[in-house]
Amino acid sequence: MEHAIFDVGLALALMAATAVLATRIRFSVAPFLILAGMAVGPHAPRWGILDFSFIESGPLIDLLGRLGVLFLLFYLGLEFSVGRLLKAGRKIAIGGTIYLSINYTLSLLFGFLTGWPVREALVIAGVMTITSTAIVAKTLVDLKRTANPETEMILGMIMFDDFFLAVYMSLLSGLILTGATSFGEVVRSGGIALGFVLGVLLFGRKLVPLLNRALNIASNETFLLVLFAALFLTAGFGATIHVAEAIGALLVGLVLAETEHRERIEHLILPFRDLFGAVFFFSFGLSIDPRTLGGAVLPALGAVVLTIVGNFLTGLLVGRTTGFSPQASANIGLTITARGEFSIVLANLGKAGGLLPSLQPFAALYVITLAILGPILTRESRRIWKFVSRFLPGFQDRGPGGRSPAEARV
Repeated sequence: MEHAIFDVGLALALMAATAVLATRIRFSVAPFLILAGMAVGPHAPRWGILDFSFIESGPLIDLLGRLGVLFLLFYLGLEFSVGRLLKAGRKIAIGGTIYLSINYTLSLLFGFLTGWPVREALVIAGVMTITSTAIVAKTLVDLKRTANPETEMILGMIMFDDFFLAVYMSLLSGLILTGATSFGEVVRSGGIALGFVLGVLLFGRKLVPLLNRALNIASNETFLLVLFAALFLTAGFGATIHVAEAIGALLVGLVLAETEHRERIEHLILPFRDLFGAVFFFSFGLSIDPRTLGGAVLPALGAVVLTIVGNFLTGLLVGRTTGFSPQASANIGLTITARGEFSIVLANLGKAGGLLPSLQPFAALYVITLAILGPILTRESRRIWKFVSRFLPGFQDRGPGGRSPAEARV
C-alpha cells in the first residue's frame, strides 16, 4: 500500500478523462467507466511509476466503490417516497405492475432456460429487470422530453421499479448471503431481512420529530459527520445480519426523506454520490478480466435482445391500457430499456454471496450494451416505431393529430 495514494490518483485521472470524453459526446458516463476499469486492472502492464494493474491499491479502490453503492442507494432513498407512489395514481400502478410482471417473468425464465442454478437465476432476473434511474432521467433531459405526456408514466414506472428493488434485494440478500438451502432456512433468512427493513422504517418514522430537532445543526461539517455515522452504522449492522449494505443505506435515505432536512441532505450528499458512484462503476470494471468475457458474449446478447423486445412490448401494452398513442407507447418501452447502477449492485450481491464467477462478466456485458443502446433507442424511437408499426396493424392512432384521447387533452 506504499503507493496507494498515487494509484488512487491515477485511477481518478483515468475516470476524469473518461468522464470528459463521455460528456463531449453527450453520453452516459457509466458504461465508459466500466470499460475504463476493464481496460486496466491485473492484466494491464506497468510503465515505470504508472501501475495500471492497481493490484496494491485494489482493496482501497474496492472500498471506495462500496461507498459509492451506499451513496447511490442513500440518495435514491431520499428521492423515493411511498406517498409519492400512492399519489401517482392508478395508471402508474397499472404500468408498473405490467412492467414487472412481463419483464421479471421473462428474465427469470431466461436464467433457468440458459442453465443457471437457482440463486444465480434469481440474481440474473433482478439484473435484467431493474431499469437505470440515472441513465433514463439524463436521457429524458438531454432529449428535452420531460414535458412529454408519457414522461410521467415513465418516471412513475421507474419509481415502482425502485420500490420492487428494495423489497427484492432484502429478500435476495437474506437468501444469498446466509447460504440458506432448505425451505425453512430461506423463509428464516428472508424473514430476518424483511424484519430489519420494516423495523428501520417503522422505528424511523416514529423518530422523525426527534430527527428534525437532532439534525438542526448549523455546521455542515458536524451535520455530515452525523449523517455518515447513521449511514455507515445502519448499513454495517445490516451486513452483520446478512442484509446487503445497500439496503441499509436505502433505508436511512427513506427515513431521512421524511424529515424537514431532506433538501439540505440532498445538496450536501450529491458530490459524494457522484464521486464515489464513479469509483463504483470503475471498480466494477476492474473486477472483470476482458479475457474471460468470451463465454458470456452469447448469453449477454441474448439477454439484451430479450430485454429490448420485452420492454418494447411492455410499453405498447402499458400505453394501450392507459390511453397513450402508439408512438408515446413506443417511447415508454424504448426509454426504460437502459440498465446501469442497480443491475451492477445486484451482480455484486451475487459476488459477495460466492455465486458463480461467470455472473460478473455476464452482468458487465449486459449492462454496458444496454447503457449504450438505451439512450440511442430512446433518441430514435420515432423512426423505430415508424418501421415497426408496419408489422403491427392493430396499433393505430386513436385521436386527432395521431394522438390518443389522453394526450389530446394535454
